[in-house]
This record gives sequence, C-alpha cells and structure tokens, in this order.
Amino acid sequence: MNLRETMDYLKERCKAVVYSIPESDWNTLIELIISKKKIFVYGVGRSGLVGQFFSVRLVQMGLSVYFVGDMTTPIIGKDDLTILISNTGNTASVVQTAVIARRVGSHVVSLTSSASCKLAKESDTAIILNIKEDKMDSKLAPLGTIFEDTVLFFFDCVVPDLMRRLNVSEEDMRNRHAIWV
Repeated sequence: MNLRETMDYLKERCKAVVYSIPESDWNTLIELIISKKKIFVYGVGRSGLVGQFFSVRLVQMGLSVYFVGDMTTPIIGKDDLTILISNTGNTASVVQTAVIARRVGSHVVSLTSSASCKLAKESDTAIILNIKEDKMDSKLAPLGTIFEDTVLFFFDCVVPDLMRRLNVSEEDMRNRHAIWV
C-alpha cells in the first residue's frame, strides 16, 4: 500500500467510528466542559498525547485545564470534570484516576473502546468508540492507531462547537497560544 491508500484507510476507519458515537455523547461532553470550573485530562502513552493535544485547545479557549500527573496540576475536586482516555479501558493508572476522581465528586468521562471495561464501569459517562476489528489494522494501523486517531479526530470536531458556544474566536485562541509572536 502507498501513502494515499493508507491515508484513505485511516480516514474511512476513523470517520466510521466517530459517526458511531451518539450525538447525545457529544452534547454531554460539551455541556460538561462548559459547566465545570476545572477540567482534568489523563491518558497514558499515545492516548495521553491525544489528551494533551485536547488540553491545549481547551486552554486556548480560556478554560482551566490540567493534565493529571504534571507537577503543577492541583488536586481534583468536587464539581470538576475529569476526562480519561484508554483504548482497553484497563490501564491501571487511568482506572485508578477514575476511582479517585469520582470519590471526591468529580464527574468522570471516559473515552474507551470497550463498554464492559473497568474504566467504563468507574465512569459517570462513558463514550464508547465502536472499533470493529479489521484484518488490515495490523499492517496499516497497528497498536491502537484507530483508537488514538479517532479520539484526536473526535476532540478536533468538538473544538469548533465549543468555540461557538463559548463565543471564542480563533483570534482569542491565538492570543492564548503559548508561543505567540
């Protein structure tokens, strides 16, 4: 396969998964983001990187966002929002974060590919990415690529809606960009 064929494969697979997410889940996530004072995001490995990408966008919109595990991250508290990302939903540190966050009163939203996983069970809201196995995944999208790319794509689709609802322009976001010149 060449680069274009791989791109088409990834695009179609991710698009199908995003379309499988109920619109009510999109709206729930957006309403929670808008209504909470502090937002905490966490994932491990590539899922964590996707969470960090989303965190940057939320900060650029003027929201109070923290990535769990950073040295300057405050304690998760009552009435906060915690967004957790794990393909399997069984990553120990992510599940433990869900347990702790819920215990202190934070609303926990998880993005995972399994409705029966530990993370989904420990979440107030579980957004399930319906990823069907495909024989080409091991060649074109190994080790959770479809999950990670889909979560990134999903978050990037949420951003414009958040911008509209928060009345935030691209110029506003640019002014909050960490490296502005």
